Amino acid sequence: MKTYSQKQSEVARKWYVIDASEAPLGRVSTVAASLLIGKGKPSITPHVDNGDFVVIINSDNLKVTGGKETKMAKDSTQVITLAFRGMLPVNKLRPDRLARLKVYKTGEHSHNAQKPEVLSVKGSK
Repeated sequence: MKTYSQKQSEVARKWYVIDASEAPLGRVSTVAASLLIGKGKPSITPHVDNGDFVVIINSDNLKVTGGKETKMAKDSTQVITLAFRGMLPVNKLRPDRLARLKVYKTGEHSHNAQKPEVLSVKGSK
């Protein structure tokens, strides 16, 4: 039996919405990084970018610790983007994966036409 290797033309992408005010930065970024890479799909192929689109809303209400509040006073979307950038593998696929990450400061986003699926991330207790 041959090993299946997915081709770029066979990739099917979905859209997900994650509310950043529900959980701490680390939990939100690990879930979203897994979606951007496509690790939850059974057809994962390391050299093919088969991840999904991720929309993060309410970045101003993000739960953070360790002095990150002062950095968020400047731009909360940049804090989330840098956290995701650090969780993605360093290779040729990283810029394309980061381009599929959309971060918004409020609960309003312009991707309703894509019919995104709302994904709930549970925070620590």
